[in-house]
Amino acid sequence: MPLIRRTVSRARTGRPGPLIVLTVLALTTSGLTAASGAAAPAAAERPVAAPTPVTRAALDPALTGGRGAEVRFLEQEAENAVTDGERIGPDRTAYTLPAEASGRSAVKLRRGEYVEFTLPKAANAITVRYSIPDAPGGGGIQAPLDVTVNGKSRRTMTLTSEYSWLYNQYPFTNDPGADLLHPDWWITECACVPSATSPAPRIEKPFRPMHFYDEQRMRLPHTYRAGDKVRLTVPAGSKADWTVIDLLDSELVAPPHVRTKAVNVLLHGADPTGRRDSAPALDRAIARAKRLDLPVYVPPGTYQVNRHIIVDDVTIEGAGNWWTVFKGKEVKLDRPAPDGSLHTGVGFYGRDAADGGSRNVHLSGFAIEGDVRERIDTDQVNGVGGAMSDSTVRGLHIRHTKVGLWFDGPMDNLHVSDTIVVDQIADAVNFHTGVTDSSVSNSFVRNTGDDGLAMWSEKQANARNSFHHNTVQSPVLANGIALYGGTDNTVAHNLVADPVREGSALHAGARFGAEPFAGKLEFRNNTTARAGTYELNWNIGLGAIWLYALDRDVDADIRVTGDHYLDSTYNAIMMVSEWSVKDKYAIPAAHFKDIRVDGTGTSVLSARVKGSATFENVDARNVGAVGVNNCGAFNFPPTGSEFSLTDRGGNDGGTAAGSWLAPWLLPNTITCEDRPPVVSPPAPSPWK
Repeated sequence: MPLIRRTVSRARTGRPGPLIVLTVLALTTSGLTAASGAAAPAAAERPVAAPTPVTRAALDPALTGGRGAEVRFLEQEAENAVTDGERIGPDRTAYTLPAEASGRSAVKLRRGEYVEFTLPKAANAITVRYSIPDAPGGGGIQAPLDVTVNGKSRRTMTLTSEYSWLYNQYPFTNDPGADLLHPDWWITECACVPSATSPAPRIEKPFRPMHFYDEQRMRLPHTYRAGDKVRLTVPAGSKADWTVIDLLDSELVAPPHVRTKAVNVLLHGADPTGRRDSAPALDRAIARAKRLDLPVYVPPGTYQVNRHIIVDDVTIEGAGNWWTVFKGKEVKLDRPAPDGSLHTGVGFYGRDAADGGSRNVHLSGFAIEGDVRERIDTDQVNGVGGAMSDSTVRGLHIRHTKVGLWFDGPMDNLHVSDTIVVDQIADAVNFHTGVTDSSVSNSFVRNTGDDGLAMWSEKQANARNSFHHNTVQSPVLANGIALYGGTDNTVAHNLVADPVREGSALHAGARFGAEPFAGKLEFRNNTTARAGTYELNWNIGLGAIWLYALDRDVDADIRVTGDHYLDSTYNAIMMVSEWSVKDKYAIPAAHFKDIRVDGTGTSVLSARVKGSATFENVDARNVGAVGVNNCGAFNFPPTGSEFSLTDRGGNDGGTAAGSWLAPWLLPNTITCEDRPPVVSPPAPSPWK
């Protein structure tokens, strides 16, 4: 069945702009659950002394070498730990707790139950990723979680669902009882695509619950050794009927960084206890630092900041993101700001590009804790924003803002590195409009409400940028890494896992009114895991990497080299257009080389567009269906598909015949069966 039609408007986040067309992903059909790996033994069968495996994006680290961020913490999945609770998952069905968990599995605890992790290395701090129920009327609850090490030194972590649990249609709501936000939008909530549903006759409430998880950090009272046991227990009196633990990150936090030759914010009235507003003191310290050509130093503490701190030609250093925290409330403005914002909040902003932007800004070593609980795209309530050329952002930890770092160009030569962005309402990082010669590297992203890392070439092309050596996990909406137009941009050496809906791991889309793709578009040496979501309006599954021609041709020199696509829920590779433009736009030339595909629910390649692709040394195994699904533009001419494939040799595996790209499929044989039964592949394993 061809692509049906575009249905729902969704704006990219950032400054106000026109609503852009995007399809809505609804509930996946039954039977589409795929295993993320071999099932762990039940708690009763697991030896008490068994070590808790260390993973990366819920994978054996041996499968991810050289890809993703090198971080200071070690990840351990709760489903692999000792517990008397209930293991949930694996399940990839959208709007479920397992689907949004790392590795698509977690542990559900009732009152009095526990999960226990064995530390793999010395640690003095932990991060817990968890979910607890919403309040019946929305808005969240708080609940305790007891933390002990070796049965001693009990501390209580306060969990909250105040920053999770969104519902309904874009831009979503905190109200589980809300009626449809857009009754005129086309709604599909069944296992098929009906010929007409405007709106659906009955919508159950809560409608499309999502964004279930949050995380909490805690410094431990001592440094503990490898082999010590961290136990998380739900107290008997917890307000939460259940507590889901997804994972534990453990870390040995270094002592606070100290800068003596600097302007110290404490000498300008900043309050490290967080009781008083420190924004005016920061402004004074920045002004003095610029006069003296010195950095600003922010010692350990929690500093209350409830508005933007404007930065230009200044260096701001914290003591480390576990030690120096800027925390603020979201503040409703008396009247909308000129940019359309209805609120403000804590954030470090360069000057607007229209005013010349900022230059020579260097931010490092602190955390930004926002208070954003709903998605309002006109709001500038991002952790870092504005325009910053010739600048660096390094070693930040950002959570509970709308977007972690949203840069509005034109701007040039910005480099973000060693930064953690979690629990966002929208993107983690977005290069928006004319960002050039810039990068995001060695950074870690988890639980975004939209794209993890994005480049959006609205009005002016982003050019010569790179996203490299980053880890992106569990984007609840949209893609892990996405490029919307642009020239000569690169996505390389990243690790992307567990996208939930309306997107996949890697994406390049001619959409959202972006400037055209031009020059070279390069994906190189990336690894994806458990990627590919179910697009119910189209009634098909997406690829781990997908290229989408919606507004125009994707007419760049597309080079995909060295990628590994592991345990893909549906296809590994997807080339697609949309039914209303299927005869207008194409993907003329994509080249795939030295690719490994280990496990697909359906095909290696799904082609639903005009164009062509070449394949060289693309090896596949554990392929669930025919190697190639080639529908072309759905005109089915007697000459063959409008999408042609070229075999450049070495394309092995995937079928009993030895090649997923079999000779009878070439050059453009129509093999249009893009809804075959989904076959859950075995867990990925090293390639011999």
